[in-house]
Amino acid sequence: MAQILAPTSQWQMRITKSSTTAGPMTAKMWSSLLLKQNKRGPTKSSAKFRVLASKSEGYTINRLEGLLNLDLTPFTDRIIAEYIWIGGSGIDVRSKSRTISKPVEHPSELPKWNYDGSSTGQAPGEDSEVILYPQAIFKDPFRGGNNILVICDAYTPQGEPIPTNKRARAAEIFANQKVIDEVPWYGIEQEYTLLQTDVKWPLGWPVGGYPGPQGPYYCGAGADKSFGRDISDAHYKACLYAGINISGTNGEVMPGQWEYQVGPSVGIEAGDHIWASRYILERITEEAGVVLTLDPKPIEGDWNGAGCHTNYSTKSMREEGGFEVIKKAILNLSLRHTDHISAYGEGNERRLTGKHETASINTFSWGVANRGCSIRVGRETEKQGKGYLEDRRPASNMDPYIVTSLLAETTLLWEPTLEAEALAAQKLALNV
Repeated sequence: MAQILAPTSQWQMRITKSSTTAGPMTAKMWSSLLLKQNKRGPTKSSAKFRVLASKSEGYTINRLEGLLNLDLTPFTDRIIAEYIWIGGSGIDVRSKSRTISKPVEHPSELPKWNYDGSSTGQAPGEDSEVILYPQAIFKDPFRGGNNILVICDAYTPQGEPIPTNKRARAAEIFANQKVIDEVPWYGIEQEYTLLQTDVKWPLGWPVGGYPGPQGPYYCGAGADKSFGRDISDAHYKACLYAGINISGTNGEVMPGQWEYQVGPSVGIEAGDHIWASRYILERITEEAGVVLTLDPKPIEGDWNGAGCHTNYSTKSMREEGGFEVIKKAILNLSLRHTDHISAYGEGNERRLTGKHETASINTFSWGVANRGCSIRVGRETEKQGKGYLEDRRPASNMDPYIVTSLLAETTLLWEPTLEAEALAAQKLALNV
């Protein structure tokens, strides 16, 4: 009987017997053992041996690693391009591979491709072809060499963006000259939770039970406080290898929860880098045999949710007198609070309760160094009179194309009436 204890690319096998010590299994021994078993007839549940696959014990029979690690560059100019796109749920990442005749440096050198949209919830079965447009390239940390990851968006055969293609609209906003002139910067804090595979319960938590209360886990170290550091570190290095602008990582408040930061990134690049980093994280957790969730409130009760705080600034905010520009931006954000909340992630109402370092979903607020507000301004920004703001409302499962472009649109392109602006300023005690 074969029992898989943990997914791994290195299969490790051993024989467990009541009276003998297990030794390394050669292919010849394995065939002999199977022949003997077949002669004995059907295996009973009380068999004297088991084959175990384990990461940490036994003897390794490695059948695939040599092929997986093959360096193709001395033998061919051809490379593997992994085309990545966003599926029908708006949060799932899909991908498939194709061979490209030579290394490329820009997505314009890559061909468009297509996929079956009826299998991803993005097209009807009778007209299922969806076209992929390559938009951004990253080095492939899984295959190495000249192989690449390709972030794509999706279109109908007639060239129209499909409804789940949020990148196309974001690209239009970031192509506006007023937005270009303001050079919008984004720093995105992506939180995520790791779950045990079979029970869908946070990594490190006792099955069916709870760990000690929150407190020691945030940025903590130790076997009783940090669960999944190897995944976080592997992801950090893989992102750096890929060329993603990842700037840091840390353990979060809820055990089994982590965060990484991407940025500062300019314009549409912020969304491309977040989606590429999410794909890499999905692949790493797949290989580790751990489930990734971006649910904004994976565990109900007195536990922190998972957000995607978005730090934002424009050229005018970063220059002298920028704090006044930030306050004007906050006014605009307050007047479009409902529009932003509706676009900031599914299930966010379970997270934005006014507790656990969040503001209420129904009330817009701002403050200096206040993590219980919708918009937080740092002490250093207040002191220097310039800097950035942090939008703490986006959920961990938000679409970064939507959030980044909406921030730019609301603060740079949208103009409220003078009356609405005056009322908002009075309500928020903002002197603009």
